[in-house]
Amino acid sequence: MISETEVLDIKEKRNVLVVGGAGFIGSHTVEGLIERGYEVLVFDNLSTGSLKNLESVKDKITFINGDVNDYKQISAVFQENSFNYVFAYAAVVGVQRTLTDPINVLNDIEGIKNILRLSKANKIKQIFFSSSSEVYGEQIHFPLHEEHTPLNSRLPYAVVKNLGEVYLKAYQKHHGLNFTIFRFFNTYGPRQSEDFVITKFIKQALKNEDIEIYGEGNQTRTFLYVKDNVEACLNAMGNKAAMNNVINIGGPEEITISQLAAKIKALTESSAEIRKVAPLEEGDMQRRKPAVEKMKSVLFGKEPISIEEGVRKTIDYFKSKN
Repeated sequence: MISETEVLDIKEKRNVLVVGGAGFIGSHTVEGLIERGYEVLVFDNLSTGSLKNLESVKDKITFINGDVNDYKQISAVFQENSFNYVFAYAAVVGVQRTLTDPINVLNDIEGIKNILRLSKANKIKQIFFSSSSEVYGEQIHFPLHEEHTPLNSRLPYAVVKNLGEVYLKAYQKHHGLNFTIFRFFNTYGPRQSEDFVITKFIKQALKNEDIEIYGEGNQTRTFLYVKDNVEACLNAMGNKAAMNNVINIGGPEEITISQLAAKIKALTESSAEIRKVAPLEEGDMQRRKPAVEKMKSVLFGKEPISIEEGVRKTIDYFKSKN
């Protein structure tokens, strides 16, 4: 179990580098760090992120536009600043995007290596790495547990995340560089791009367009509201039990995609039709249900908000943007 009493004193220096901090989860993480009093530098090439995501904290952070896969660019950031913690959240994301451009996905390996090399040289206290549920592949044993489930996915995105985890563990073993690996399951909320399932369904419903589900819609997923994701991850900072550990970050409620579509249609009071389209050729796993005991322990017993409440908040956000 991970408890509040195991949190180390991390208040003496509060400088944090967030690589990929202009993305969806990254930007919410930056906001959470600012709320907790950290000094934050965001490094992002804006390939999938946006400065608009950082609008609420733009006067409280330092932002540098750069590519973590370019060693010269990221090494200059380390040379000119002093960090204690690094969030390695930069990645090409989205199943379809990563299948369409697998070479670009594989390039992210260089960014992981650059972060580790520089963190070792600069004596970073702890690296936080955004891995993914995709590393589990198609499994038959549920829930998906951090220690007991083999990692077998063949997708380029999953292979890169798996390799990133291996690098982190190797650096810890040989150089004493501390890490926490977050295996993100479906996270949703304000500012998420429209090519992810909940935001895609909401946008379609609000426009009264067909809500498209792949195949029969019997695939199951769990969903976690982004603020719960951020709280769990930030609570892992300096936490001795979270150190050099792997933690699933995901929702506890399992729901089918067809049920999700119906729920969003009802909550938006939409006249949209739910329409079945051809299944994806690959990458659409039939079931995703994480073991969340570790995540709940870093939330210190707090239950994540329900999917209904989180979807309502996300609907309100997108309505405010129309």
